Amino acid sequence: MTLSTSARQRPAFSPLDLQRRPLIWRIGAVFFGSLFLALSSYIEVPMIPVPVTMQTFAVALVGALYGWRLGGVTIAAWLLEGALGLPVLAGGAAGAHHFVGPTAGYLFAFPVAGMAMGWLAERGWNGHRPGLAFVGMLISNLLCLVVGAAWLAALIGPQQAVMAGIVPFLAGAVLKAALGALTLRLMAREPRPAAE
Repeated sequence: MTLSTSARQRPAFSPLDLQRRPLIWRIGAVFFGSLFLALSSYIEVPMIPVPVTMQTFAVALVGALYGWRLGGVTIAAWLLEGALGLPVLAGGAAGAHHFVGPTAGYLFAFPVAGMAMGWLAERGWNGHRPGLAFVGMLISNLLCLVVGAAWLAALIGPQQAVMAGIVPFLAGAVLKAALGALTLRLMAREPRPAAE
């Protein structure tokens, strides 16, 4: 077996395989990805100052399925929709003022977290290796928490930011990472045999 044959047999990092699709598919993927992110925002447990949502799960999953570039574009498009007034943020919230309030750090962390998961997925931390996918999803979730709490610390102080912006979300981060890894595993396709 030659190296080129081996490379052809390696499974794509994502079952969507968007990197090989025409531009119109990728534009559609951005639309449907931002819709998925918006829907995840409506699954919410109200808490103060930061609600629990499925956004971090969706952000990591979009990164894992789309890759770091297209995932970052999709997440940025969703945030832009929210800033422009579409009700796509947590609980249907909208408006640019959310990007300077207590949740701003989490919002700005989303593209970074999604792109980090996409970068890892492209390197094999995906549904073909569920253990690594879980770790990648957890890293993505923790990035959101750390960056979000850093912003929150400027408003309410470091100790309160950790207690209000990280600690209540740790168990959820682990559960969402496990759900994300399971989703990727269920979606993973086996490698196709190389053409003769």
